[in-house]
Amino acid sequence: MPKPLLAPGLASLTGIAHGFFTRHGGVSQGLYASLNCGIGSKDDPAAVRENRSRVTAHLGARALMSAHQVHGTTALVVSDAWPAGERPKADAMVTATPGIALGVLTADCAPVLFADVEARVVAAAHAGWRGALSGIVEAAIDTMEALGAERARIVSAVGPCIGPAAYEVGPEFKAEFLDRDGASARFFTAGGTVNGRPRFDLSGYVAHRLRQSGVAVASVPGACTYARYDDFFSYRRSRTRQEPDYGRQISAIVLT
Repeated sequence: MPKPLLAPGLASLTGIAHGFFTRHGGVSQGLYASLNCGIGSKDDPAAVRENRSRVTAHLGARALMSAHQVHGTTALVVSDAWPAGERPKADAMVTATPGIALGVLTADCAPVLFADVEARVVAAAHAGWRGALSGIVEAAIDTMEALGAERARIVSAVGPCIGPAAYEVGPEFKAEFLDRDGASARFFTAGGTVNGRPRFDLSGYVAHRLRQSGVAVASVPGACTYARYDDFFSYRRSRTRQEPDYGRQISAIVLT
């Protein structure tokens, strides 16, 4: 069964359950072994449903929601389970409804979980570089506040994503960040394997945006999805290996 990573700052809170799930504890086979929760993958749909059921049960939830992620800045309020097969386009979800687990799917992007236990509001966000730069974490926080949360009480945690040693980017990538957010320079280091290309610290940048927004950032054990083949799915690694597809791990939070 699944054994997710936990953020101590979230795990110490009462009234919520959460997990940054790895690829362990599911039923999928081959490239997708074993806890592939990606509805958009080419895995056996029955296996994906069983994997997601296991995550739902582990969290003690009555339903597990995940949106159609598009690397944007839309944050949805989820008040009840969506009809079967429905997945609105969004990269963050917020709820004040107990029992509805909010899950984000990743395979190198950064998952972010949020909770204000006093207001009884939780959220989950999918933060790839484009969404992080454009403001997806801020959109999630604003939507939490619309449901009664206060950012001074919100605790957030950034989960496993691609690490800077594996995340080489082009000079135009760095330039776009510096043009829009000059403070981001410290999240780039030189020394990539291809002509010394920059390397980007996605997790550090997302945590920076969270702190700038005035919310607490809980720690999660460091993990590079690219480097840890046995534990995580990785889009970039699948392309490097010229594999035909890749699985997605899920990170989720629920009000109990």
